[in-house]
Parts: sequence; structure tokens; C-alpha cells
Amino acid sequence: MNAPRQPRELRLFNSLTRKVESFKPVHPGEARVYTCGPTVYNYPHIGNMRAYVFADVLGRTLDWCGFDLIHVINITDVGHLTGDGDTGEDKLEKAAAGSNATIWDIARHYTHAYWDDVKALNIRQPAHWSIATDYVPAMIDFAKSIAADHCYELESGLYFDTASVAHYGALARSVTEDGAEETRGRIAEVSGKRNAADFAIWRKTPAGESRQMEWNSPWGRGAPGWHLECSVMGEKLLGFPFDIHTGGIDHREIHHPNEIAQNQAFCGSDASGANIWMHNNFLVERREDGGPGKMSKSSGEFLRLQLLIDRGYHPLAYRMMCLQAHYRSELEFSWDGLRAALTRLKRLLIAAERVRDAGSGDAEDAKLQPFRERFAAAMQDDLNTPKALTALEDALAAKKVDAGAKRALIASMDDVLGLGLLTLARSDLRIRPKDAAADEAVLAEKLEARRKARAQKDFATSDALRDKLAAMGVEVMDGDPLEWEWKI
Repeated sequence: MNAPRQPRELRLFNSLTRKVESFKPVHPGEARVYTCGPTVYNYPHIGNMRAYVFADVLGRTLDWCGFDLIHVINITDVGHLTGDGDTGEDKLEKAAAGSNATIWDIARHYTHAYWDDVKALNIRQPAHWSIATDYVPAMIDFAKSIAADHCYELESGLYFDTASVAHYGALARSVTEDGAEETRGRIAEVSGKRNAADFAIWRKTPAGESRQMEWNSPWGRGAPGWHLECSVMGEKLLGFPFDIHTGGIDHREIHHPNEIAQNQAFCGSDASGANIWMHNNFLVERREDGGPGKMSKSSGEFLRLQLLIDRGYHPLAYRMMCLQAHYRSELEFSWDGLRAALTRLKRLLIAAERVRDAGSGDAEDAKLQPFRERFAAAMQDDLNTPKALTALEDALAAKKVDAGAKRALIASMDDVLGLGLLTLARSDLRIRPKDAAADEAVLAEKLEARRKARAQKDFATSDALRDKLAAMGVEVMDGDPLEWEWKI
């Protein structure tokens, strides 16, 4: 019997220690990862989806490194309030109140919309989609187990006493100019709280009111707090401690510190629940005043992946855009930037087409080894996708190498980056706006007629056909270095 393959070394930035650390799994050969998923009260915007592209690349890299991946992504369908702290309405309750649909219908609709975006971005399915409402009994049991030593009850619900655990808020710390550490957060005041940072474990339904989602508990009828959900689902599906917890950088200030506090209370130690906490940075838009602004849904208008698709862009152009920046760097969105990412993806696809049908060949072609090593060094160094993309491009450009070996290398690299280089057709990346009035069968016929006219040097016919195509909204790109013949 062959001995199991030794996993590759992998170094990841741990937000808890603010250091790049070697990944050392809790269970040898396994990687257990929990990703904070969406609150399904509205469509996700492309900034939200950056977090799942990042988590997907992390999972693909762990696989590529030789670990058996167990990945959990939760769906929050209850408990998340409109405020940053413990004030405001439940986001799902508010969405349902503004429509004729039930809260369950709202959650189902936006969950499927999120899953559509996941598929479009070539994000792999996790081992578990954990739905918050499926775990409410377990949340009540979890809260009961920590209530006596770590919680207190107010008229509005059960609250966690943050002074009852050591180093509360260490994850959210920032460093002041004099080098001292401080913890910051956006916690709203609630009358009766012992500490400003204390947070709700269970929220009672106010007297005389009712919610569509509410359950009986020892603290009255109501619903769980948002932070409780991830602690419970992480413990149930992955066990404490597990390896990696991911989320957007906005979770680093309140949500994840509160999770850690609950995990400490449950485990009876300083354990944070996960050994490594990882956060992707914001996607920002250029504001009218010229400055960048965090993408959010608060204005009521936001960029959805479907808008990019409706404007004719393949969704993997956005994935490419995400990969061009390190996950811990801010990424600015612009339409010019998206167009440039699409062009770069086209170039990769053209180069990959040349080896797509190659056989197995010499998988050990020594001339490709430098590209393999550069790619590995980039991905093993905290998922440095910008450098990995450059290594991929240089490997595709390599001359006088075995075609089969090159194909195998490109397939391995693309397994990590997820750009579909060996499956996409060139025509998939043509810009096709949704409102373009063009019948592609008719287009193909006219384009072919024009090619024949040009070959016969019948430029009058060629120009006439070009004008007809222009009237249909099609730009013919003669001499295009990318070899794309037309775009809408």
C-alpha cells in the first residue's frame, strides 16, 4: 500500500494574532473550515460575493495542498438585526413586512438567488449548507449551558456578560500611535446592560407583539441572537476547536469577537473555537466625490452579479477581478477594471485553447518546473493570487515544452484559481448585453458572408455587411489581437 501523500506547507494570515502562521490542522490530514454565509433578506451584492470567492480559493488551495476539506457555509435566515449591535428589527422580519410574502418565502427566494451567484462564479459546493433555523433547539441548549456563569437576563432578553471571559475583543484590536492596543466596536446602548459590549444571546418578543419566526425558550418566547448561530453550527458540524473561520473584515469588529466569547464560555477555556481566523477586505466603489466607499445595501441601490451579467459580462470576469488583488487588500470596482479583467481572462483562454486537446504527454517536463514552483510559492504564501496569476500566464506562454505536460500544469493551477480555462468556450466571453436585439444565428450567417467577401476582396459587400451588423448592435473587430471577431 502506498503511504499517504504528505500535505504541502501552507502559511495563512491569522487575524487573531495578526501574523502569518503555518497551517497545522487539528485533525491530521483534514482541514475543517467555517465560512460566515449571507443573511438572506435581500440579494447579495458583488462585495458580499468577494468573501465567497476568497473562501472558495482557500478551500481549493487546501485541497491542492493535500488536505481533506470539510467546509461549512451557513445561511442566516433569522436573528440578524438591522443595527450593528442589539438594536433594530430582524432583517428577515423587516423584509417580510414590506412584502406580501411570508418570512419563509423571503428566505427561500434570496437563498436560491445567492446559490445562483455561487454557481455563476464557479464557487464549489461546501460539505454543508447550514440553515440557521434548523439549529434553534441546539442554540437554546448552547445558551442554557453557558447562562449561569456568563449571562444575565433583562426584559428584552438574555445577554452575554463580556467581562466573564478573558481578553474579550482581542480579534478586533487596533494599534494606536503610541503602540498601545485598543478594542473598538459599534455597540448600541441597551438599558440595563452591565457592559457596553454585552450582546444578546436570546431576544424576547416584546409583550403584545409576535414574530413570524419565534420559539419558546427558558427566557421567554423569541429568537436567537445573530452571534449565537455561528457558534452553534460551527460546533455541531466541525467540533471545537476546528481549523479556520472565514468572513468579511466587517465581522472582525463585533460578530466574530462575540462568537469567540461564546466559544470560550462553552469550552471553559481561552480557546477561540477556531485556530485561525481569516478575513477578506472590502470591495469599494468610487464615490461621486472621487473617494472610495465600502459597498453596502444600506442605500437601497447596489451592484448585483446579475447586473454585470445583464450588461454582457461573463461572471468569471468578476472572479478574475477578485483574484487580481490579494484577499487582504481593498479592491476597487469600476467598469473599466471589469473590462480589463475580462480581457485578461480572454488572453488566458486563448493560450489555454492551444493545449486543451493535448494528451497526457511528459508530465515531468523540466522546463515547466520553475512555473510550478512560482505558482506553489505564491499560493502557499497566504493565497497570493496576483503572483499566482502571473506564474500561470508565464507557464501558458512557455515555448518548446511538452503540450501534454503544459496542459496538466494549467489544469492543476486552474483547479486552484477556478477560472474554467479548459472548459470555457471563446464565445462564452463575448460581451452580450441582455437588451441587445441580436439573433446569433443571423449574426453568424452575416459574419460568415462578410468573411467570404473580405477573402474575395469584395470590400463593397464587406462594408455593407459591416453596416448592417452595426445596425444590429454588433461591433466587428477586424485585426483584434485577441482574435475575438465581434462583440455586442
